[in-house]
Amino acid sequence: MQAPGFDQTQKLRIGVKGGGCSGMTYVLGFDQPSANDRHFDIDSIPCIMDKAHEIYLYGMTVDWQDGLNNRGFTFKNPNASTTCGCGTSFAV
Repeated sequence: MQAPGFDQTQKLRIGVKGGGCSGMTYVLGFDQPSANDRHFDIDSIPCIMDKAHEIYLYGMTVDWQDGLNNRGFTFKNPNASTTCGCGTSFAV
Protein backbone atom coordinates (compact mmCIF):
# COMPACT_ATOMS: atom_id res chain seq x y z
CA MET A 1 0.00 0.00 0.00
CA GLN A 2 1.24 3.42 -0.93
CA ALA A 3 0.91 6.58 1.19
CA PRO A 4 -1.57 9.19 -0.11
CA GLY A 5 0.15 11.82 -2.24
CA PHE A 6 3.33 9.72 -2.65
CA ASP A 7 4.88 10.20 -6.06
CA GLN A 8 7.10 7.29 -7.12
CA THR A 9 8.95 9.49 -9.62
CA GLN A 10 10.50 11.50 -6.79
CA LYS A 11 14.01 10.67 -5.59
CA LEU A 12 16.03 11.63 -2.53
CA ARG A 13 17.85 14.86 -3.43
CA ILE A 14 21.22 15.50 -1.82
CA GLY A 15 22.73 18.91 -2.40
CA VAL A 16 23.85 22.28 -1.06
CA LYS A 17 22.52 25.83 -0.98
CA GLY A 18 23.86 29.16 0.22
CA GLY A 19 23.18 30.06 3.84
CA GLY A 20 23.85 28.91 7.38
CA CYS A 21 26.55 29.97 9.83
CA SER A 22 29.48 28.93 7.62
CA GLY A 23 28.17 29.90 4.17
CA MET A 24 26.63 26.73 2.72
CA THR A 25 23.91 24.40 4.01
CA TYR A 26 23.16 20.78 3.12
CA VAL A 27 19.93 19.93 1.29
CA LEU A 28 18.23 16.59 1.90
CA GLY A 29 14.67 15.98 0.70
CA PHE A 30 12.48 14.41 -1.97
CA ASP A 31 12.34 16.02 -5.40
CA GLN A 32 11.73 15.37 -9.09
CA PRO A 33 14.85 14.59 -11.15
CA SER A 34 16.03 17.22 -13.63
CA ALA A 35 18.20 16.97 -16.74
CA ASN A 36 21.30 18.20 -14.85
CA ASP A 37 21.11 15.52 -12.12
CA ARG A 38 23.43 12.64 -11.43
CA HIS A 39 21.50 9.47 -10.48
CA PHE A 40 22.77 6.89 -7.98
CA ASP A 41 21.52 4.47 -5.32
CA ILE A 42 22.47 4.35 -1.64
CA ASP A 43 21.38 1.10 0.03
CA SER A 44 18.69 0.64 -2.67
CA ILE A 45 17.37 4.22 -2.17
CA PRO A 46 17.25 6.11 -5.49
CA CYS A 47 19.10 9.42 -5.07
CA ILE A 48 19.79 12.46 -7.23
CA MET A 49 22.29 15.30 -7.03
CA ASP A 50 22.81 18.33 -9.25
CA LYS A 51 26.10 17.73 -11.08
CA ALA A 52 27.28 21.21 -10.03
CA HIS A 53 27.10 20.19 -6.35
CA GLU A 54 29.46 17.26 -6.74
CA ILE A 55 32.52 19.46 -6.18
CA TYR A 56 31.20 20.26 -2.68
CA LEU A 57 29.91 16.79 -1.78
CA TYR A 58 32.40 14.33 -3.29
CA GLY A 59 33.38 11.80 -0.61
CA MET A 60 30.79 13.03 1.91
CA THR A 61 29.03 10.54 4.16
CA VAL A 62 25.60 10.97 5.74
CA ASP A 63 24.72 9.15 8.93
CA TRP A 64 21.87 9.07 11.43
CA GLN A 65 22.55 9.78 15.11
CA ASP A 66 20.11 9.05 17.91
CA GLY A 67 22.12 9.92 21.01
CA LEU A 68 21.77 12.43 23.81
CA ASN A 69 23.98 15.07 22.20
CA ASN A 70 23.27 14.46 18.52
CA ARG A 71 19.93 13.59 16.95
CA GLY A 72 19.21 13.47 13.26
CA PHE A 73 21.37 13.38 10.15
CA THR A 74 25.07 14.09 10.45
CA PHE A 75 27.29 15.06 7.53
CA LYS A 76 31.00 14.22 7.30
CA ASN A 77 32.38 16.24 4.42
CA PRO A 78 36.11 15.94 3.56
CA ASN A 79 35.80 19.03 1.31
CA ALA A 80 34.71 21.36 4.12
CA SER A 81 37.38 23.72 5.42
CA THR A 82 35.17 24.84 8.33
CA THR A 83 31.85 23.72 9.79
CA CYS A 84 29.43 25.26 12.25
CA GLY A 85 28.82 23.87 15.72
CA CYS A 86 25.62 22.07 14.74
CA GLY A 87 27.26 20.43 11.69
CA THR A 88 24.64 21.44 9.11
CA SER A 89 26.60 24.34 7.61
CA PHE A 90 30.08 24.43 6.05
CA ALA A 91 32.56 26.41 3.95
CA VAL A 92 35.05 25.23 1.35
